[in-house]
Amino acid sequence: MANMQMQEKEMVNDILAMINGSLSGYASVISQTSNNQLRQTIQQIRNSDEQFQYQLYQLAEQKGFYQPAAQAPQTDIKNVKSQVSQ
Repeated sequence: MANMQMQEKEMVNDILAMINGSLSGYASVISQTSNNQLRQTIQQIRNSDEQFQYQLYQLAEQKGFYQPAAQAPQTDIKNVKSQVSQ
């Protein structure tokens, strides 16, 4: 059972990595495309992949495959906001 869960975890992580790579590629292609119809089509594909990526991320988190980083303390968040807005 543990081996099957490890295989599932590896598959989910591989798919997430591939989708994240594709999302970066879409941004590059969209910014360099002058044909409006092609641009809109690629944006739709990107949007669909982003939705799928988020659903898969949620599944991975539910199954314990992914542990998000601890949230930053509120004071750290305020410090960063103040540095960025200066």
